[in-house]
Amino acid sequence: MESLSVVLDACVLVPAVSTDTLLRLAERGLYRPHWSELILAETRWALLEIHDGMEDEQIDRRFNHMNLAFEDALVTDWESLEGVVVLPDPDDRHIVAAAMKCGADAIVTANVDDFPYDELNRFGIGVQSLDDFLLDLLDLAPEMVVAAISEQARDTRRPHLSSDEVLNGLRRVGAPDFAVLVEQLLSPKDHNS
Repeated sequence: MESLSVVLDACVLVPAVSTDTLLRLAERGLYRPHWSELILAETRWALLEIHDGMEDEQIDRRFNHMNLAFEDALVTDWESLEGVVVLPDPDDRHIVAAAMKCGADAIVTANVDDFPYDELNRFGIGVQSLDDFLLDLLDLAPEMVVAAISEQARDTRRPHLSSDEVLNGLRRVGAPDFAVLVEQLLSPKDHNS
């Protein structure tokens, strides 16, 4: 079975908790992530705006790790496709163009309304919120997703986070329904570890 291919918008790559969750699930083969240099540039800009004191070197390390872990994730040469896309905000056309270029099945974004169904449907591309996308992955492989959340909690340092704290972070960044369902599936020992 061929893996689902998804373009991750900058808004889901900015929060560390959602980026970590998304990439852990991609590492498990539940989907193939994609982004472009422009999506990463928008992510960088937002990180620098939000996190006072964050250094470019920290962001570079994060992006380098992402690109090394997912060698086929970086979409290039999408620019010629941008002109055929019509969106409410023309500044979002590059995301659809990148999705077209890599043959993505969907775009995962916090701004679903910015990507009208009729326009994306012309190109065979869907759009999902972070919550809906994570819920779909949970439905597809519940044990694998729950294990990824537990692992994320165990691996998180400075500060150490419990699984409940990871889920609370995901609630805050746009995945409340996903957090509720995973919380119900966690074993009692995983809640505090």
